[in-house]
Amino acid sequence: MAVLAPACGSAEGFDTEHIFGFMIGTDVGNVGEREFQIETTGRFGKGGVTYRALSHEVEIEVVPLPNFRIEIGGTASLHDITGVPEIDDRRQFNFQGASLDLRYRLLDRERAPFGVTVAAELHGERIDETSGAKGRMYGTEFTLAFDRELVPNFVIGALNLIYQPEWARLEMAGQSEKSSTVGAAFAGLVRVRPNLLLGGEMRYFRQYEGIGLGQFSGQALFAGPTAYFQISERSRLTMSWSMQAWGRPAGSRANLDLVNFERHQARLVFGVNF
Repeated sequence: MAVLAPACGSAEGFDTEHIFGFMIGTDVGNVGEREFQIETTGRFGKGGVTYRALSHEVEIEVVPLPNFRIEIGGTASLHDITGVPEIDDRRQFNFQGASLDLRYRLLDRERAPFGVTVAAELHGERIDETSGAKGRMYGTEFTLAFDRELVPNFVIGALNLIYQPEWARLEMAGQSEKSSTVGAAFAGLVRVRPNLLLGGEMRYFRQYEGIGLGQFSGQALFAGPTAYFQISERSRLTMSWSMQAWGRPAGSRANLDLVNFERHQARLVFGVNF
């Protein structure tokens, strides 16, 4: 820590808008800012021979008002699935759907003990992100985000509280399904260079049938490293990987829940201001 301190002493404060991989920070940018972002997420391993699901999202972000950010995006997905229980084998690439992400910062951590932001991401899809099956899927991810500089200009910590209701109607099954997920996530990052942050994220999820947290389906704990690079004044790169460290589907004594969740998750995000 003493060796690293000189490197961070001249660094500016944190901007937490994009430094986390699977989580969000409370910063939303300055009025008039515009950003282009490419986000690639991979999910691997569900107990079969092969399970690979990749989503590639292109996003535009704008800040029209103080403390308020709007993001719109479109997603394409790639599925390579063989021998996974209760999921049809398929190998395909499709346009998946579109999303709208709204964020409003309630508290600025520079003027309060910690930052607070509320976010709602709405998405509509024609391809199921897990199975790759065609249908109509709608959902919203509500997030209450907190963050605080634990050591000024050196260590940042964040907490996310998450609720995700989902509606789905698959063409082949011909029936509607509703589910909901609640979770909590914690992250910590250390500035090891003025343009480099290293740390990790830990996320815990519980999944239920129905949007009102009905019958319990399963739970999982994910943990893994995160790295953030400030490539230039206008461009950035975030890399994150998580492994299911523990999980349990309903009615099972298994140590992993590969029914409702994946074994590994990875995310790569590149963004540029314009």
